Amino acid sequence: MQKTIFEITKMDCPSEENLIRMKLDGISSIANLNFDIPNRKLTVFHNGEIQQIEQSIYELNLGGKKVSTEDTDQTDFKDNTDQKKLLWTVLGINFAFFVIEMTTGVLSKSMGLVADSLDMLADSFVYGISLFAVGGTLVRKKRIAKIAGYFQITLAIIGFIEVLRRFFGTERLPDFSTMIIVSIFALIANGICLYILQKSKSKEEAHMKASMIFTSNDVIINLGVITAGLLVNWLSSNKPDLIIGTIVFILVIQGAFRILKLSK
Repeated sequence: MQKTIFEITKMDCPSEENLIRMKLDGISSIANLNFDIPNRKLTVFHNGEIQQIEQSIYELNLGGKKVSTEDTDQTDFKDNTDQKKLLWTVLGINFAFFVIEMTTGVLSKSMGLVADSLDMLADSFVYGISLFAVGGTLVRKKRIAKIAGYFQITLAIIGFIEVLRRFFGTERLPDFSTMIIVSIFALIANGICLYILQKSKSKEEAHMKASMIFTSNDVIINLGVITAGLLVNWLSSNKPDLIIGTIVFILVIQGAFRILKLSK
């Protein structure tokens, strides 16, 4: 058994991890992949030559570079069943709040809540692609990624169009109290997700660290929507809501393009 470490300079979230996993799927010499997303490192445990693995990583154009290869006696790798259970829990919370925020966003006429709901959906897609496709074929994984990516982009574009319509129209003010209350609950939900991940026995492992980083970004967005709600009330204007909505829609589209990379 050999252990090869790669530096992947553009690997900064679980989307890139899934992209790499799918690219290397089917290479029989690979025994295990260990991702360290915060430090942008990938450790590949393999038998035999590294050339095919190395070439596959280079083809992703994620700034992959081989750091070292050495022999290792490690042959047993941790069972990730507990990790999957935790990630299923986080996925469930994210998807539930996608439904809640989308519904309340439409009813309260808040584009900030609608955009944040799509960000929650994006998180669900990122976790779901890897979880739903476990044991599936590469074709199936790519099909799921393509559907998820285009669906997300379509919703974000519709959101942009609605933002423009409201910016130049005379739409009534969004319900700032609904914006604030729902976002506070979403903030609590993301806090619970972070707590669950932090209490995990495997919290030091790369995938769990990546999940914590991902959820921490959601907390920032929740705070942004709360701030926009306060400004809507203070300024008697819907512009703060439209601005935060636009920012989050941009983040959602960036995430969608990451997901679409998985389908290529």
